[in-house]
Amino acid sequence: MSVETSLHNTPLADVHVALGAKMVGFGGWNMPLQYESILAEWDYNRKTVSLFDCSHMGEFMIKGDAKACGLDRIVTQTIVDMPLKTCRYGAMLNEDGGVIDDLIVYRKGPEDWMIVVNASNIEKNAKHFRAHLNSHAQFEDASFKTAKLDLQGPQSRDVLKVLAPGVEKLDYYTFDQFQINGIPCLISRTGYTGELGFEIYCPWEKCKEIWKTILTHDTVKPTGLGVRDVLRVEMCYSLYGHELDETISPLEAGLDKFIDGQKEFIGRQAVSARPPRHTIGYFISASRKSPRAGNKIYDAAGHEIGMVTSGTFSPALQAGIGIGFMSRHSKDAGVEVFFGDEKNKAAAVVAKRPFYKNGSLKS
Repeated sequence: MSVETSLHNTPLADVHVALGAKMVGFGGWNMPLQYESILAEWDYNRKTVSLFDCSHMGEFMIKGDAKACGLDRIVTQTIVDMPLKTCRYGAMLNEDGGVIDDLIVYRKGPEDWMIVVNASNIEKNAKHFRAHLNSHAQFEDASFKTAKLDLQGPQSRDVLKVLAPGVEKLDYYTFDQFQINGIPCLISRTGYTGELGFEIYCPWEKCKEIWKTILTHDTVKPTGLGVRDVLRVEMCYSLYGHELDETISPLEAGLDKFIDGQKEFIGRQAVSARPPRHTIGYFISASRKSPRAGNKIYDAAGHEIGMVTSGTFSPALQAGIGIGFMSRHSKDAGVEVFFGDEKNKAAAVVAKRPFYKNGSLKS
């Protein structure tokens, strides 16, 4: 399949095409949607191990004292107390309290940080960081120098510890420096699937060698963005542009526990002063019918109470599942709702997160 020249390519674009992947545009990048069926790729991730190319994600390298250089004020979570070689999830907001992006902060040294951001927001985010960091900070956008591979699944540790000895000692949301084939890599025990997994950051020009080395292991299969979306919806993880954007507050998006109300951060006053208009909720279809982003959500009386932001068919539940914004009184587990439009509505029931509860995430 031909590569769209208007899109950015990861270091593996030609490899994906050679492997028969269906390629699609995503966040300004030419990415593999799937290699086999979504169900087969779901099986690989949930039962064995799969490998994703996530080199489209952005990486910012920052040097400076988090308080003195302004970095801590950009992130909703406190980062000054992070132990070395740990990661912390959070968000950055605009002055109106809307989510510019969600991100993960890596503390590489006392004054050495890596920030991982979403692919579609790299340019916007870089501008925001440059505007709010002061002269005490050194900032580098290393997004096109740093490749990222995600090895995910209950057997990921067994595969990776052979290639990068010592990686088996990593705890959840920690990282360290390793080598694969003599290539320096930062490897963290993190992921977006709900399974035990690792994210591998390596030099852009060495990514292909590492990808091919990992795939020499018989149990590892390449997987695409299609199944990644199914996996993250089963875990009720947010996706920027769906559950998050600059008009949505972190409280509306259910990110309460990733906000430190005791510290100063950009957008704090707006978040405190702005009552949530609606809240995030999760529901399971009464059938195999899957909700779709943009579907309306109705209560049992037929009143419109919200809108679907993400939906898919869950292989784990053998039913459609959805995430959406709805009125606060309607999000309690067990409440009957409907999704669709005025002419066609499908029954569902509100559920607690996550939909998938049998993952190996912290094993």
